[in-house]
Amino acid sequence: MKVVILCGGRGTRMHEETEFRPKPMVLVGGKPILWHIMKLYSHFGYNDFILCLGYKGEMIKQYFLNLDELTHDFTLKLGAGKKEIVHHENETPPWNITFAETGLDTETGGRIARIQKYIGGDEDFFLTYGDGVADVNVPRLYQYHKEKGKVVTVTGVRPRNPFGVIDVEAGLARTFAEKPQSEDWTSGGFFVCNKKVFNYITPDASCVFEQAPLRKLAREGEFAVYHHHNFWHCVDTLKDVKGLAYHYDQGNRPWMLWEKDCDYR
Repeated sequence: MKVVILCGGRGTRMHEETEFRPKPMVLVGGKPILWHIMKLYSHFGYNDFILCLGYKGEMIKQYFLNLDELTHDFTLKLGAGKKEIVHHENETPPWNITFAETGLDTETGGRIARIQKYIGGDEDFFLTYGDGVADVNVPRLYQYHKEKGKVVTVTGVRPRNPFGVIDVEAGLARTFAEKPQSEDWTSGGFFVCNKKVFNYITPDASCVFEQAPLRKLAREGEFAVYHHHNFWHCVDTLKDVKGLAYHYDQGNRPWMLWEKDCDYR
């Protein structure tokens, strides 16, 4: 199965970082958040990636083209003859990465439609965004998708409300809760899609996956939701980046399942 990752957005809400790099290349613990996302799938044996590039996509290409040298010790032999690089203790992940130029300002649906030719004969593929991490049990997500038999399955999450919530009656506060967990389910990314999804989207740059396509799938009863009750963190603003970096620095890294033996829930 292929893992499609949307990496092309401009990330305008965190301009301090994305002025210089694409959002998936924002660093957490010295590694791009995109690397963390790919490591999650790789942990479960999914190593075939399609990156939908757009804004500053060349930086993503350069990172992976030079990943061995960026992350490991190596010896460079110069002089007469052929240049030679000798890597030491190389533990680069066994990833197959397709870099797909899907347009500078293309919306999400258009980006997905433009990589259809790389999906191949597989009936299903994973899809996620390049700016969110979670401790999702990917095989269990896929099993749920197969059991439901729908065109698309999304991982539903209930994030904390960023504001205090007041229950008001007759102009008086009955209760107050500081940043409570939402009672509503929202999309946490981490989709599984059947190839039939391409019937709902077009390669047009204005096609937004989260609007008309998903609404139509929901109306037709073809949109399943996998409930994820554990860790999820989306890097949407600079504050979000700092929050995830704080988790990392404190050694609280629940999304990094590859670092520990896990009780998958």
